[in-house]
This record gives sequence, C-alpha cells and structure tokens, in this order.
Amino acid sequence: MRYCGEQGCRNLISSGRYCEGHKRRRKKKVVYSKNKSFYASDEWKYKRSEVYQREKGCCQECGKFVFGRRAHVHHIVPIKVDPSLRLDDDNLMLLCSKCHVMIENEMNEKKNKFEWKL
Repeated sequence: MRYCGEQGCRNLISSGRYCEGHKRRRKKKVVYSKNKSFYASDEWKYKRSEVYQREKGCCQECGKFVFGRRAHVHHIVPIKVDPSLRLDDDNLMLLCSKCHVMIENEMNEKKNKFEWKL
C-alpha cells in the first residue's frame, strides 16, 4: 500500500497512482464533424505530415514548436464551405492547440455577427 499521488492526499491505495477521488479522467478524442472518415483516410494523414514538414513543426500563429497531438492542421476555408479545398496546400496551416482554438472561436464570432446582420 502507498499514498495517493495527489499532493497533500493521505488516502492509501493498493494499485495505480491516484485514489478514487483524484483519479485522472481520460479525455476522449472528439471530432465535431461529419468528416470523420476523411480525417481517418491515408490521403489526409499524408497531407497532414506534408504540412507539418513544410512548416518545420512551428505554429503559424505564435511560432512555437509543436509536435504530436498538439500539432493541429487547420483548414482556412472549412470543408463544409468548400469540400474541394480540403487537401489544397494553400488552404492548410499548422497551429498549436491553443492558437487553433482561438482562430476557431474568431471564425465562429465572425460567422455569428454576419448572421445577425442578415
């Protein structure tokens, strides 16, 4: 028996690193689109690695070096707007996870403002 790995916790555990109260929950990989089959395709995986190599692993927004799951390839023109641009080099950019969220939020805000004006 040993203590839970959470700082200050005095619960004893027999296996694992944390007690039930401090167990880490795994985040599920979520793709919020109807394009799941596209993102699982070999052509997308190849294009994604091309974009990563082209940008030398650096986020195009903040310049930070990213790799693995933190490296996001962003479609400038979304697939649902123009599916023909989904593999176009000029439509893809490498972003870190933080910049990707910020850019997506900016795009959603612009979209919502435009809808209100109509």
